Amino acid sequence: MTTADVFGLHRTHLIGVAYRLTGSFADAEDAVQEAWPRFAKAEGVQDARGWLTTVVSRICLDRLRSAAVRRETYVGSWLPEPLLTTGEDDPLASVVQSDGVRMAALVVLDRLTPDQRVAFVLHDAFSLPFNEIADVLQVSEAAARKHASRARKAVADADPPPRAALAEQQEVLEKFLRAMASGDIDGVLELLHPDAVMIGDGGGKVRTAVNTVSGADKVARFFLGLMRKYGYPEEHRPVFVNGELGVLMPAYGEVTARVTAFTVHDGKVAAVYDIANPDKLTHVAF
Repeated sequence: MTTADVFGLHRTHLIGVAYRLTGSFADAEDAVQEAWPRFAKAEGVQDARGWLTTVVSRICLDRLRSAAVRRETYVGSWLPEPLLTTGEDDPLASVVQSDGVRMAALVVLDRLTPDQRVAFVLHDAFSLPFNEIADVLQVSEAAARKHASRARKAVADADPPPRAALAEQQEVLEKFLRAMASGDIDGVLELLHPDAVMIGDGGGKVRTAVNTVSGADKVARFFLGLMRKYGYPEEHRPVFVNGELGVLMPAYGEVTARVTAFTVHDGKVAAVYDIANPDKLTHVAF
């Protein structure tokens, strides 16, 4: 097996690691691509998967630290780039199988420091030993354990709901979109969790909610207000967004193209994530 063959064998795994670390598909692809020439030149690598995971993680850590600086001047909420898949045959289907890649879970990871995120993801999601994580972070093994522990507590405190069954997602989302299309505020309210949130990410470039909209009543009125102003989109289709059902909506009228992800919990919509920043949708085919 050639070096390129070995690298190709681990590429999907590496994309999964990098995406979970950065929340950016573009950064994930770039990190994996950047690792290739290093691997091609390396000699005496016994564990290719482990070696590549470490290298990609280091690259992602640098990107995370740069992103943390950029976010200080970012307009509005910051959401991960959506990862769209077409089904089980999709090359990235294995990446989105884990609960940890759901939009709700990635939003929680975005609240961690770069070091906490790397330590938590590498240990809890990919079972890397702490001595290797310490090497990635360039800290002691004890410090790496502490980063992971703090991250684990923050994730547990946030308590993102588990992924709902696909049939439940389909039923709830179909009813929700029908109620929206007909302007049925009572129907929309009935399908929203009392603590529902709507988070928009336009990056200051396109229109969406700048601040988080919280509470079923406010979320319902926000959406129905948009429907009254811009009309209901005729072209939209269901897609898998980070392993859960969402909606892909091409541009119409004054409304720019976007991907909307949903979290369904206990038969209701618990969260809506409206990713509209065009910089985060360059990999999406509308």
